[in-house]
Amino acid sequence: MALEYYNIEQLAPILNCSTRQLQRYAERGEIPAQRIGGEWRFSRPEIISWIEVRIRKATDEDLIELLKLLEKMHAGLPPEDLQISDLLDVNGMAIPLSGRSPNSVIENLVEAAMNTGLLWDSQKMTEAVIAREAMAPTAMDNGVALLHPRRPMRDVLSDPFIAFGMTPSGIPFTNSRGILTDVFFLICSVDDTQHLRTLARLSRILNVPDFLDTLRTLDEPEEILRLFRETEEGMK
Repeated sequence: MALEYYNIEQLAPILNCSTRQLQRYAERGEIPAQRIGGEWRFSRPEIISWIEVRIRKATDEDLIELLKLLEKMHAGLPPEDLQISDLLDVNGMAIPLSGRSPNSVIENLVEAAMNTGLLWDSQKMTEAVIAREAMAPTAMDNGVALLHPRRPMRDVLSDPFIAFGMTPSGIPFTNSRGILTDVFFLICSVDDTQHLRTLARLSRILNVPDFLDTLRTLDEPEEILRLFRETEEGMK
């Protein structure tokens, strides 16, 4: 079972920093932390959210290093074995996505996710994703939203996967800068580390020059899946 709290000695190697550096980060408020019994403690959910923000702002070089570091959170497959094209399912794609408001987009994307047969409680997933968006919006300046619940929902999933949808035109989607969003991914994970690895790998793909421009021209699920496969084949 995953730890709910890390101490400095447990978290420092995961973040690839010294215990002294991590203590300074905590003292300066640069990482979510709290003092318990005179010692720094780091909530796992808060650290996960902190890493998520870093992923969305990271360069490709940073994402490569972060993928390596995430392996230290548990024993698993090497990062290069994680393929977004393996997580995408043509049955879980909605093109066009008919929603015209944040909540309706989420509802329609969850409906698409149900078509994969890997999710069996649409209401629970919808409520969890809406609650996560209310806490911290996932829409980015490139017109993409990386939707997901706050914590993995293994109780309603048989396997991890990603649902995908595009609206015909951009809609206001909780982006404080007023940028419209038209590309939506719903990341369904069964554990925290797998979720972060998926988020980092997907972010690397989105950073590939011209990828999003090409994606926005496609309207067939098979073509979209092919684009992801070809893009991943060309990545280091």
